Amino acid sequence: MYGDTRARLRAELDEIEAAGLTKRERQLTTPQSAHVGVATAARGSGGTEEALNFCANNYLGLADHPDVLAAARNALDEWGFGMASVRFICGTQTQHTALERALADYLGTDDAILFSSCFDANGGVFEVLFGAEDAIISDELNHASIIDGVRLSKARRYRYRNADMADLEARLQEAADARSRVIVTDGVFSMDGYLAPLPEICDLAERYDAMVLVDDSHAVGFVGPNGGGTPEHFGVVDRVDIVTGTLGKALGGASGGYVAGPQEVVDLLRQRARPYLFSNAVAPSVVAGSLAALEIARDSSAARERLVANTALFRSLMTEAGFDLLPGEHPITPVMFPGEDGAREAGRIADAMLAEGVYVIPFSFPVVPRGKARIRVQLSAAHSEDDVRRCVDAFVRARG
Repeated sequence: MYGDTRARLRAELDEIEAAGLTKRERQLTTPQSAHVGVATAARGSGGTEEALNFCANNYLGLADHPDVLAAARNALDEWGFGMASVRFICGTQTQHTALERALADYLGTDDAILFSSCFDANGGVFEVLFGAEDAIISDELNHASIIDGVRLSKARRYRYRNADMADLEARLQEAADARSRVIVTDGVFSMDGYLAPLPEICDLAERYDAMVLVDDSHAVGFVGPNGGGTPEHFGVVDRVDIVTGTLGKALGGASGGYVAGPQEVVDLLRQRARPYLFSNAVAPSVVAGSLAALEIARDSSAARERLVANTALFRSLMTEAGFDLLPGEHPITPVMFPGEDGAREAGRIADAMLAEGVYVIPFSFPVVPRGKARIRVQLSAAHSEDDVRRCVDAFVRARG
């Protein structure tokens, strides 16, 4: 029976390859860091080489921070390897609730609830909170986890053009008869590095009696005066109702996600959210390491300043070199290669840069729209000024 299916799948894979869209996984031979080892077996040598890493979500450089590693290492002895249970059976340690309390305090919410990932957090929140009488109004460029989570809800679904407030208002007017309305947006759009216009979104939410939910995965820990994310950056912490996010980026880079918000929201998610009720609790070492990472992030003003400086330097040097960058201030800095051949060109340049000792990854359809291929460079506080300059020099040489 599999024969026909095999042929169909192989034909689809061949089409992806012919279009230059195949995504190949390079293997690291070291811990995640600003400098990593990359296996060269895929290119025939079977060895390893050092590379500057400019494609990780390791914004504060905490993935290999000694205090985070120590906390995780100690947790193996103190708390064990795994929970072997979901939270409500016997999968809740006191450190799980301590991390939830610390996240809520950091984000300025009543409470928080941990999930295995932010994908699961977004997969569980909408079905529980919004039913057929409600309306969800979502930005068209929201993360795939939001899109999938919204699909699980029976609520009426509306989509507005990216950061287009006139279009958002039109959708809110269409949903005026709903029992409740929620505007859903990424705090930072991960493929573009754009920040959502939260003040304007909150203004419309108040005008049309809507809630606001922000996925702030690419902001918490380093955006805002204290790293509290885009609501803090824009001064709208008290106007955003629910925040979802991850522990897998700036806050240590391991795994786990969360929903932070009003007490009733968190309490109901504990009773009804399927990814929470039917998934193992976050591993003890991850909880302990994430707690340490969160504590470091709270006091990381120097690291945040380095990250801002690295981002500004990279954008300035790349612009001087004539590269096409999407505008912005976020450490996500897309270097664009538009057009039909853009995906191939982005792939060629990424391969050439790895040969120069700089690790970047091209993004093409379906991760980004057709004709808008890019190399998404991500700066870190762990990069030195010399690292940033070496990256730009590698871009210039690879371009030829």
